[in-house]
Amino acid sequence: MSAAQARRVALAAQGFLDRRHERPTMRTLSRTIERTGVLQIDSVNVLQRAHFMPLYSRMGPYDVSLLERASSRKPRRLVEYWAHVAAYMPVELWPVMVHRMRDYEQRGHAWANLPDERLPDALLREIETGGAATARDLDDGLPRTRDNWGWNWSNTKVALEYLFVAGKLAVSKRNSAFERVYDLPERVIPAEILARPEPTVEEAARELIRRAARSYGVATEFDLRDYFRMQHSKAHQHQVRPAIAALVEDGELLPVDVEGWGRPAYLHRDARLPRTVDARALLSPFDPVVWERDRTLRLFDFFYRIEIYVPQAKRVHGYYVLPFLLGDRIVARVDLKADRRGGLLHVAGSYAEPHAPGHTAQALADALRELAGWLGLSGVDVARRGDLAPALAAAVA
Repeated sequence: MSAAQARRVALAAQGFLDRRHERPTMRTLSRTIERTGVLQIDSVNVLQRAHFMPLYSRMGPYDVSLLERASSRKPRRLVEYWAHVAAYMPVELWPVMVHRMRDYEQRGHAWANLPDERLPDALLREIETGGAATARDLDDGLPRTRDNWGWNWSNTKVALEYLFVAGKLAVSKRNSAFERVYDLPERVIPAEILARPEPTVEEAARELIRRAARSYGVATEFDLRDYFRMQHSKAHQHQVRPAIAALVEDGELLPVDVEGWGRPAYLHRDARLPRTVDARALLSPFDPVVWERDRTLRLFDFFYRIEIYVPQAKRVHGYYVLPFLLGDRIVARVDLKADRRGGLLHVAGSYAEPHAPGHTAQALADALRELAGWLGLSGVDVARRGDLAPALAAAVA
């Protein structure tokens, strides 16, 4: 398989062949989640929170309340868990994750170095009797400080997170402050899902590899392992190769050689191999197309690093940089910020790739105007930084 074919297979698997609906509905969202498999959650809100962006990149402008409905109201379609990292996953995956939950329960969580080991049980009883709650609710307003890029967690928060990853609690929703609201799984997960037989470790691993293969289209062993972060789960990490072997034997995965990859790859038998992909999308740093940086380099010859945690003086492209997908290539990147008070989408930097076609600036300008409209901003402001900035500013104007 050529590198270009692999690239088109990957984009098709991720939903970039699907026709946009004029008015995206819950059906559109469900179709998109079927492609991406999960939606990574991240709290950075300089542009738009990470879990909203992959949907936008594929569906176009949509009502973000669709995701809130899918993840917090009946019939619940999505639930939050540590599936890739923190992510929304299809609710039917809850039983598949039971072995991972049991791992956390047995070995404790990296954060669960608590001064009082009775705290998790006490909090569990509190939620059982008092109902869904945030860590702040249960802390009764104890003060917090900002430190090291985030909140200094209280012992209550640490214990609740342990109960969450151990499957003793589930997240019923996120509140307006983007805090997790914890509740008992039986009050969050549909009864018919909880009643399903628990899969064996082997069955669970096979299902995760199967879903990863469908979402990636074509992938290496590491790609497949990483999609659901199976290398971090004691239950699943040693099941990856047996699961791949079983799916190959069943004919669901087809071994292939991809030009330039230098390692074995696997094509899902249902993967589409289109002759062209006519995409135009800004990709979140946490989009499955680019979240594994080595794969991004293999597929697109595009070297990408997120620089949020890099000191400003050492950043190459900017704070919150989004790759721009045009056709089947990543042709540019832009450092974006939503200036909500000023009503503008601010482009702090814009950079073209060497292979970017002549119409890149105009296509990017159109994409930025559409994004601004979706975010409720009245216009686009282009700063002078970056080699693409002059052409982009002219196209926006």
